[in-house]
Amino acid sequence: MSLAFCGSENNSAAYNVDKGVLNNGCFVDALNVVPHVFLLFITFPILFIGWGSQSSKVHIHHSTWLHFPGHNLRWILTFILLFVLVCEIAEGIVSDGVSESRHLHLYMPAGMAFLAAITSVVYYHNIETSNFPKLLIALLFYWTLAFITKTIKFVKFCDNGVGFSQLRFCLTGLLVILYGMLLVVEINVIRVRRYVFFKTPKEVKPPEDLQDLGVRFLQPFVNLLSKGTYWWMNTFIKTAHKKPIDLKAIGKLPIAMRALTNYIRLNEAFEAQKSKRSPYPQGSKSIWRALCCAFGRPLVLSSTFRILADLLGFAGPLCISGIVHHVGKGNNTIRPQTSLTFILLESTESVRWRIKILGVFFISSQEFLANAYVLAVLLFFALLLQRTILQASYYVAIETGINLRGAIQTKIYNKIMLLSTSNMSMGEMTAGQICNLVAIDTNQLMWFFFLCPNLWAMPVQIIAGVLLLYYLLGVSALIGAVVIIVLAPVQYFVATKLSQAQRSTLEYSNERLKKTNEMLRGIKLLKLYAWEHIFHSSVEETREKEMTSLKSFALYTSISIFMNAAIPIAAVLTTFVVHAHLTGNADFSPSVAFASLSLFHILITPLFLLSSVLRSTVKALVSVQKLGEFLSSEEIGEEQDKCSAQRNADNHSKYQVITNGFFTWTPEGSPALSNIDIRIPQGQLTMIVGQVGCGKSSLLLAALGEMQKISGNVFWNSSIPDSETGEDVSPEKETTVDTEVRKRGSVAYASQKPWLLNATVEENITFESPFNKQRYKAVIDACSLQPDIDILPHGDQTQIGERGINLSGGQRQRISVARALYQQTNVVFLDDPFSALDIHLSDHLMQEGILKMLREDKRTIILVTHKLQYLPHADWIIAMKDGTIQREGTLKDIQNSESELFEHWKTLMNRQDQELEKETIIERKSVLERKNHRRTRYSRDARLKDDEEDEEEITESDDDDNLSSVLHQRAKMPWRACGKYLSSAGILLLPLLVLSQLLKHTVMVAIDYWLAKWTSDVISAKSELEQKNCSVCQEFNHSRYSKVFSILCCLGIILCLVTSIAVEWTGLKVAKKLHYCLLNKIILAPMRFFETTPLGSILNRFSADCNTIDQHIPATLECLSRSTLLCVSALAVISYVTPMFLIALLPLAIICYFIQKYFRVASRDLQQLDDSTQLPLLCHFSETVEGLTTIRAFRYEARFRQKLLEYTDSNNIASLFLTAANRWLEVRMEYIGACVVLIAAVTSITNSLYNHLSSGLVGLGLTYALMVSNYLNWMVRNLADMEIQLGAVKRINGLLKTEAENYEGLLSPSQIPQNWPDRGEIQIQNLSVRYDSNLKPVLKHVSAHISPGQKIGICGRTGSGKSSFSLAFFRMVDTFEGRIIIDGIDIAKLPLQTLRSRLSIILQDPILFSGTIRFNLDPEKKCTDSMLWEALEIAQLKHVVKALPGGLDAIVTEGGENFSQGQRQLFCLARAFVRKTSIFIMDEATASIDMATENILQKVVMTAFADRTVVTIAHRVHTILNSDLVIVMKRGVILEYDKPEVLLEQEDSVFASFVQADK
Repeated sequence: MSLAFCGSENNSAAYNVDKGVLNNGCFVDALNVVPHVFLLFITFPILFIGWGSQSSKVHIHHSTWLHFPGHNLRWILTFILLFVLVCEIAEGIVSDGVSESRHLHLYMPAGMAFLAAITSVVYYHNIETSNFPKLLIALLFYWTLAFITKTIKFVKFCDNGVGFSQLRFCLTGLLVILYGMLLVVEINVIRVRRYVFFKTPKEVKPPEDLQDLGVRFLQPFVNLLSKGTYWWMNTFIKTAHKKPIDLKAIGKLPIAMRALTNYIRLNEAFEAQKSKRSPYPQGSKSIWRALCCAFGRPLVLSSTFRILADLLGFAGPLCISGIVHHVGKGNNTIRPQTSLTFILLESTESVRWRIKILGVFFISSQEFLANAYVLAVLLFFALLLQRTILQASYYVAIETGINLRGAIQTKIYNKIMLLSTSNMSMGEMTAGQICNLVAIDTNQLMWFFFLCPNLWAMPVQIIAGVLLLYYLLGVSALIGAVVIIVLAPVQYFVATKLSQAQRSTLEYSNERLKKTNEMLRGIKLLKLYAWEHIFHSSVEETREKEMTSLKSFALYTSISIFMNAAIPIAAVLTTFVVHAHLTGNADFSPSVAFASLSLFHILITPLFLLSSVLRSTVKALVSVQKLGEFLSSEEIGEEQDKCSAQRNADNHSKYQVITNGFFTWTPEGSPALSNIDIRIPQGQLTMIVGQVGCGKSSLLLAALGEMQKISGNVFWNSSIPDSETGEDVSPEKETTVDTEVRKRGSVAYASQKPWLLNATVEENITFESPFNKQRYKAVIDACSLQPDIDILPHGDQTQIGERGINLSGGQRQRISVARALYQQTNVVFLDDPFSALDIHLSDHLMQEGILKMLREDKRTIILVTHKLQYLPHADWIIAMKDGTIQREGTLKDIQNSESELFEHWKTLMNRQDQELEKETIIERKSVLERKNHRRTRYSRDARLKDDEEDEEEITESDDDDNLSSVLHQRAKMPWRACGKYLSSAGILLLPLLVLSQLLKHTVMVAIDYWLAKWTSDVISAKSELEQKNCSVCQEFNHSRYSKVFSILCCLGIILCLVTSIAVEWTGLKVAKKLHYCLLNKIILAPMRFFETTPLGSILNRFSADCNTIDQHIPATLECLSRSTLLCVSALAVISYVTPMFLIALLPLAIICYFIQKYFRVASRDLQQLDDSTQLPLLCHFSETVEGLTTIRAFRYEARFRQKLLEYTDSNNIASLFLTAANRWLEVRMEYIGACVVLIAAVTSITNSLYNHLSSGLVGLGLTYALMVSNYLNWMVRNLADMEIQLGAVKRINGLLKTEAENYEGLLSPSQIPQNWPDRGEIQIQNLSVRYDSNLKPVLKHVSAHISPGQKIGICGRTGSGKSSFSLAFFRMVDTFEGRIIIDGIDIAKLPLQTLRSRLSIILQDPILFSGTIRFNLDPEKKCTDSMLWEALEIAQLKHVVKALPGGLDAIVTEGGENFSQGQRQLFCLARAFVRKTSIFIMDEATASIDMATENILQKVVMTAFADRTVVTIAHRVHTILNSDLVIVMKRGVILEYDKPEVLLEQEDSVFASFVQADK
């Protein structure tokens, strides 16, 4: 057949120009080509020469990007134009198929127009990105010409009587409108930008964000196509594959998305609500209104997109119906009575299908849409559009949610800054509640906003779906819909049960973690006392409860999964069986069956989403209620009744004064401070003294404005009152005061309970002030912090605080005081800074810090203290009693007027001074240097470890091609961890899991295949009947088919249940096994493991990682296996139906592989970044709540707010990038899915027309193709999730490789005497020990003999090996030479459990566990009450415990926090007494006890343990003067070893010098 532009028929009217050139259709079409050719000729040189050369040299940076006026409208119109042009091409081809020769003019001009439209938008985009509007003149000419030529064609059609019934007429009319609108858009650009026809063009700069090179999140700035397809993410995801993503890589947030911008928007909405409704400005309703006002518009947009996408989703079933119907006709089978497409399209009047005008055929839209290929292309476009709009809807909703979260977090933070202190201290609001509000409730609201569009879209989708089903199947469709709708409440019930189970699991898991945490913190004690098994069984017991709860969680999860899979099968089964049997001569063609099947698939989604949307809504309502309560809680200084400042120069200029002050914590409470009249001299040292609880700290806080004032004035520095004057306190008479009047300056404040930031030591001390090296060194020296800094792993750059290394109380306090000393403020408040310091440190701090650094600088210092020996240094003294001022004045004043008080002070002073004299210079040094041995080793090991890691890294980088192998590792799936997980399931479950999944999907395919066969047979039977034309022939018998169909469906439902249970059961078994193994490994690990592994990282394995394995992996595994098998089975079905499809599958599979490979790497990095940026944000909140008074005293609110905004923004940008990456993946996967549908449709139509493939199989293939597009992205998303979650298995697996201590001994229990050791004789022979085989020895060739019942004292400088000596008895360290023999048995031969259970030790750090006092003294439950009381009496605790409610069963809180440090140490002594072993070791056990109690204890030990061997490691040298033998150690060797009196007589003895210095 020959080709010609106007056709090659001889009598062709195409060449006839009798009626004028313009009346010739072919000429008009030729004229229409001109504008397109013009544009291509003009723009190609500019595109290729201009931008082509430019892009090769320099990449146009986004700082020149700009959107011209009408940007989005232009893109939308261009897309519509392209679609209409595709329709015009298709219409030309279809109508030309009727005639004998080919008429190119029917579709070639449209093809050229298509090319030109694409060129126009590419050209426009390039002009826009380089901000060079003058070149747009070419487009102005093009739109004008195109509009004119199309209008001519349209007018000619009208002249020749072509009307709306012809499709080409409608398309031409549409094109005229589109070209006209584009012309208007172009003219509008000239009007606004004035780039031509005007004298002064308008200069427009790109948005401020794009000028900032740090902004990398380009979604708001790119063009519409890039917005819809996330094209701008390509480079980002590629670079993620080359190097890991960090905060630097993702840059800053655009201004409009920053927390501050959104907070301002939200606050304005709140203010608007306040002005409208004064009574309850913070109620739930007004919060909802404010949220809707601030963030409602994007939600409306998202909901609109969602509804549009859902309606477009129905194009799938409609097109399937049309295609299958058309294929059925093509196969000469009968035309069914109803086909969905025709129900919707056929008009009532008879249609002229084709007419011939102007020498060519015109077709109606009905004939056009009756073409299966046309429907396939339309389906392809509908899918592309639907998926793009759907992803846009998701993106907008999520972005809005993230913006809202940032705004609410900022709002909460600003409220925290204003919270009244009483709220916190009176327990009305705990730090935990506030952190929950931030961590949980803001996220609940964010999730609600994500899911919100579903609330409006779901009803629309359900109604439309049910209506279409009713059209197709009549009444029987309603029965199927009823099945789904009836089961939806069941689904909701299951969902609520699921969340209840999750809550109870969480409670048990918290309890288990608390126990695990205690176990790990006290692991040294557990090992020394051989109590591991007790705590192991306690944790296991809680784990058992947690597992019970997890079982119900797993059960409900499996029911939920089962219902998701089974409901569609049940609905389809009832519908089709009823339809076939009840509706008599029903139309049961493949087109109806498969369209209905697709509709059921669509309907299921909203009904399952319903339960999660409803749950989310309920949670959001609760969260808003909590938020309302929080926002309406009391603020500080709310009632600030003011009057003008009194300027009474004589009285006030030299003082800060409080006059006639009454202060309370709660507005309705009684005054905590009453009748306060004090003067604080400026530039001098004022001390506040008094008994515990008399209101000293409250006085400081009242001065800082932290307490509620009932009456009185507070004047600061000059004559300016601090906002409070007491003339009238009734709120009615409030008068406003200029803010200048009430502002006080910054006060350096060190609170009683030290407060540290999660930052380095240096940052904690400088506290945002400029760094001054000289001052910093002076402060460190004054607070004696240098020795402590030296032992930290990274010096003063070590992270401390919540997330850092745990410091002792004294260290925390000194850092807190150092912060106050470092600041350059005029006023310094120190609240009991000596409480946790020993006498030397206190003295040094007083002399060097307070007197030298502060008083000499003429600073105003207020010092609250119990150390009365410092009173002579005070310039002014305030004595307090029961919340009032007892006396104020200088020490002399008080001596004269209150001699009784002065004498009382004097006796107390003397007592403290004697203590001071006792302690010595040498001892002072050793106290300064003394450190918890574990910490020195930790720091040494940490350094070693760092060095080792550095070395490893260096060697690695040498071996490998730098990054390549690391990147290769990042791209690989953790198959080994996956293998470990599945193999833990055991030999029975794993095959069950795999087989049930495979069987289930096979049955699913069988169900649909049988449906195809059934419907095809119905059609062929009917066509046979029609051919035979018999009126009495019997009806088609459905029963055989429906029976098989029912059996298959029931089997499918059963298998759904089996697979869902198998997956959850596997999950449970693995979770149980892995936790059990982990706990066993950890508790039996050597002590060295705990010293070198941070506690946090071990705890993380038990918390986050176990939680992932318990709850998340099973669900992800199920989802992943389901979506993968669905995709595989769908592709197998399509390939079976049309083997040609396999050719096209290969390139698609390759593209798919690369997309998932790149996505997984980026997704994992972004997920980790999202998690890691959340932690500092939550820490910042908790840190602010803890240190609220300090922050407000320093007047640092603005700095902390700024920090919060930075943390929030970095968390939000990570979340936004993660969202954009997910959308990037989904859009691409959906497009691949759409390609699969197109290819499957075209190949199956072709196969059907030429090879007579049955229409049932075509329907089957297309239905499955639609499924692929739904499940492809789920597969990749789940793969990415699975990879992240398997990291937990990998980490736990790493810990499972830890080697346990050798608990076995060479001696069997029968060989060890029952009461060993009964005498307590110790022989140490040539003993050398070290902490690890690769470390230096800490004891070298030590030999000693200790007779039964002897009292031995060991002393020496820090690090001399004293503690290692005590640990060697318990085999806690590696003995590599020599041996210890106790009562004739070498301890190396004993089982560890036996050895450790027969000795007693008291450690330097007191450790108590939560539980009862009885449990802490005797966890093995071996002793009677009388034995326990006896031990408590020896330890001086009997009276304390007697006074407690419950006595021995009184509760001990976590870590023994409800007892003082000294009392805890005494409990540990009592615990050792309870054991009644013949060997008793005290390792600096009295370090935390005051002198008097220590003396009593020493006597008790000597008398109560007269017959036992006691080894005392000395903290104060005088405590071992009464020992039988003294061992002096230095650097791991014994320096002196003799009786104390012998050593004291030797002049050059080290021990003598210690004692000499101790007098």
